[in-house]
Amino acid sequence: MKVKRNTLLLLACLVWSAAGFNILRIGLIAYPSYGSVWNFLLSALVFVVFQKFIFGKLVKKHTTRIHSYVEERHFFLKFFDGKAFAIMAVMMAGGIGLRASGLAPERFIAVFYTGLGASLLLAGILFGRNFGKAVLADVRVQNKTEYKGE
Repeated sequence: MKVKRNTLLLLACLVWSAAGFNILRIGLIAYPSYGSVWNFLLSALVFVVFQKFIFGKLVKKHTTRIHSYVEERHFFLKFFDGKAFAIMAVMMAGGIGLRASGLAPERFIAVFYTGLGASLLLAGILFGRNFGKAVLADVRVQNKTEYKGE
């Protein structure tokens, strides 16, 4: 199934927002027993590190790649490249394995998942913002073209 270029940004928004919401939810469910200033600061640190060094860069990279496509329609899974899908698969498998094995204490799940989930959710929101900007830019171009054509 092929979709418009801008729809790829919307798909990225939905996938990363759903993943972020779910991870954040898991962290917040575990958090009540571990609510302390120190843990909140650690969650904030996890958020900043992932946002600055991973997800923020990922959003920029994939938005630029999608905007650079010449053709208007693309296979719907092209919102990410192979590397991004591999990162997502490793993160999902690692997270599920970590929780299922019981190797990670609940405090770790609360602190780490809250920061990670918030960062993932923000990445999804940023993809959504980029989708909105792209749609508005297309509308402006279309309006200018229609105006000049009259």
